[in-house]
Amino acid sequence: MLVSRDTPRDDVVVRGARVLDPVQALDEVLDVRVDAGVIAQLGADLDTNEHRVVDGRGMVLAPAFVDPHVHLRTPGREDEETIASGSRAAAAGGYCAILAMPNTDPAVDSAAVLGALVDAARAEAEVPVGFLAAITKGQAGEELTEMAELADAGAIGFTDDGRPVASAGLMRRALQYGAVTGRRLALHCEEQSLSRDGQMHEGAVSAELGFAGYPSVAESLMVERDLALAHYERRPLHLLHLSARESVDALRAARDRGVEATAEVTPHHLCLTDEAVRSLDSNLKMNPPVRAEEDRRALLDALRDGTIGAVATDHAPHARHEKEVPFEAAPFGVTGLETAFGALYTHLVEPGLLTLETLLARMSDGPARAYGLEPPRISVGAPANLVLLDTAATWRVHEHGFRSRSANSWLLRQRLRGKVALTIAAGRVAFAA
Repeated sequence: MLVSRDTPRDDVVVRGARVLDPVQALDEVLDVRVDAGVIAQLGADLDTNEHRVVDGRGMVLAPAFVDPHVHLRTPGREDEETIASGSRAAAAGGYCAILAMPNTDPAVDSAAVLGALVDAARAEAEVPVGFLAAITKGQAGEELTEMAELADAGAIGFTDDGRPVASAGLMRRALQYGAVTGRRLALHCEEQSLSRDGQMHEGAVSAELGFAGYPSVAESLMVERDLALAHYERRPLHLLHLSARESVDALRAARDRGVEATAEVTPHHLCLTDEAVRSLDSNLKMNPPVRAEEDRRALLDALRDGTIGAVATDHAPHARHEKEVPFEAAPFGVTGLETAFGALYTHLVEPGLLTLETLLARMSDGPARAYGLEPPRISVGAPANLVLLDTAATWRVHEHGFRSRSANSWLLRQRLRGKVALTIAAGRVAFAA
């Protein structure tokens, strides 16, 4: 269930943009008319009929983005983010829907906590928000939550993100109970006996810097276990924020065996390697860590060929004082909602490493399908979920420019190309530059 503020839907005409919907093989310069939040016409010189008119000439109009992995820090750390601030940031980043993780304080492990969040989203959310519930109570990995009750209360799926389900037996039971709800499990894959105390990717750079290493096998070993359990139980699952080449290999092999597995990758894992950590910038500290160049290339190859079908920001806001400490003392996590498209367009599309069409599909269609949501479409009769992209615009990432309550971005002070000019989410103009 996706929920947002109940506000009137808008009448808009976007004039003369390159209308690009890769999944529908639509690539044409058109006017797009939205009546009361629904796409009413595609064509040339459409009647504005007192609609709001947006000049899209020289820009790209695409299906708006869906982020399947966002931390809104509510309840418990509203100083870092709220539903209102996080959804505003999402709108500015071109997103028409976001899915929030349950590792809050308290965790989203009961219908009461989930119900309060749904009510808050109905009052505050600028774009539709869905909530995942915890797999285990308190995310402690010991006892399953009441999954059926949580599904009835509106949970989109189940995850203990931030922690793995360490017990294979409990993971198997979770897959079995998940089948009753019809909701997908989304898994943080980490063998903590291998990753324990790791600050960054284990390799030559960690050795030179003297930081404890977090080896890639700590991820891939758990990926292999969870895919094996899914295969045995004939159940689907979603793999969160993959970072390692071996994880990609395991996913590809499992899909070849018929496992119904989807996966996501973040902008920072697609754009960075552990070499960046030499700067000792604590905004480069994330879990899983950015890894070696061979890992980055494997992730990019998997995104191209669809083995990984979704880009997710893993938007993880932190208070300034938490990040302004030595690297080894800082918490894991970076923000990403407002910079994802610009970062990926600059680092991957502009150099010719990824086509714009593939990027748009992986930021919109892929994430929606991973959780069984209706993908955004540019077609007559579809709800208006649109993003207008100025691919010629350049902009510098500044701390004061964020709509998020936190600014722990790995992109601070960098100049990016590609900027969101307009976001229409669920038929309402949620952002206009």
